[in-house]
Amino acid sequence: MAQNSTFSSNDSHSTTSNENGWSTRRIAMTALLCAAAAICTLFVEFPIVPGISWLKYDPSGIVALIAGLVFGPATGAVVSVISYLPHIATASGFWGMIMAMVATFSLVVPAALVYRRNGSRRGLILSLVVGAVVSVAASVVMNLVITPIYAHVSVSDVMALVVPALLPFNIAKVAINCVVCAVVLKPVSRAIGK
Repeated sequence: MAQNSTFSSNDSHSTTSNENGWSTRRIAMTALLCAAAAICTLFVEFPIVPGISWLKYDPSGIVALIAGLVFGPATGAVVSVISYLPHIATASGFWGMIMAMVATFSLVVPAALVYRRNGSRRGLILSLVVGAVVSVAASVVMNLVITPIYAHVSVSDVMALVVPALLPFNIAKVAINCVVCAVVLKPVSRAIGK
């Protein structure tokens, strides 16, 4: 009988928390969050900055940010990347998918790392600010590198869009993601039992 209880505690499929690995529950929650974020990227997108209709916002960043803050940076990274994979088959294609992954990843992972060290309300605000700054910077750099490749424009053409279009859009995007996440984080954490 003692052997049986020992086996249960070392079972890699246990639903209890395992500090060195992912529990079945965490894997299931990650899959659910990936699905929710993917649905957002595919079916919920709209312009958020007047006059810049070609840059569209989708709320998948909120889902990825919640995943990172509740379950840690690794889960946030997985949701940030996997949720955009369906875009390979869409009009935005490979380059749009890469840019979206980098923008979300660079928001979620730094925020989750900071929040992991300080889980207080102040730590939450600091983590969101750090993630927002890193994400906006990464988004602008990625636009300068990738947009000339797939849009067949020069880097100077893209640089001319930084202040009037890219900065306002990316700042608005991360602001929405961070504010909504800050508002819903505690209720969502309670709802999923974290």
